[in-house]
Amino acid sequence: MVVAVPAGASQRSNPKLKPPAILQAGELQFCSTIATPPVEYYTAGHVATGTDVELGSAIARQLGLKPVWLNTGFTDIIPALQAGHCDLIMSDLYIKPTRLKVVNFIPYMWASESVVVKKGNPTHITGMNMSLCGHRVAANFSTTAVEDTQAQSKACTKAGKKAITITQFKTPIQALQQLALGRATAFATTTENGAYYMAQRKGLFQFAGPAYGKILAGIAVKKGNPRLESAVTAALRTLFDNHTYARIFAKFGLAQEEIAKLLPDRN
Repeated sequence: MVVAVPAGASQRSNPKLKPPAILQAGELQFCSTIATPPVEYYTAGHVATGTDVELGSAIARQLGLKPVWLNTGFTDIIPALQAGHCDLIMSDLYIKPTRLKVVNFIPYMWASESVVVKKGNPTHITGMNMSLCGHRVAANFSTTAVEDTQAQSKACTKAGKKAITITQFKTPIQALQQLALGRATAFATTTENGAYYMAQRKGLFQFAGPAYGKILAGIAVKKGNPRLESAVTAALRTLFDNHTYARIFAKFGLAQEEIAKLLPDRN
């Protein structure tokens, strides 16, 4: 699905970036799973927004290109890039060794994971640990939260405790609904996503224990495309230096996620 381009998007093409460095002259096409606020999500008017969308669109404009956002299922997002369905992935995608084997990354933010429970924590969950043994946990398909919960479930059974029942959903709001209805004890997700829903639904949910698993997220670029990778890196650096990055992240409550010192060396 092609989603609306934010207001102010440039229509000027960048003569330095043209096919085959990009798929379509004058455009920068992003694959993103637009379902995880505040990083990427739809407004009530079905316009894509969030830190990734605004920052990615700013990168495109910095390069003189029109940003185009393609809503892509998370399980299909790396294959979509490899198949040439988009120029970049910008979807809170964690930089992991297995992914580095198939795509290149431009790091742009820190992320972490958390466990969300009902307010008051009636089942006394204390985080991604043995307190979850024997409970039901809801999470999004093919995410780090699922991997973490599966590993924790194995730790539970190894210790002679009951396994964790893991239920996976396409979107975080579906997973959160299971917690709200009492069909799950906990919701495993990114810290950013959990904080967003707690702010939206005040008094209903809380974090169970501290965040864990701090990791870098990056913009994924198809291997063998150094021209695009270099151009996006330079644009990101400019947006950091002129404080556009900070303004976007502060707007969505993620001001502490900046990683200036981890951007590639200027030399």
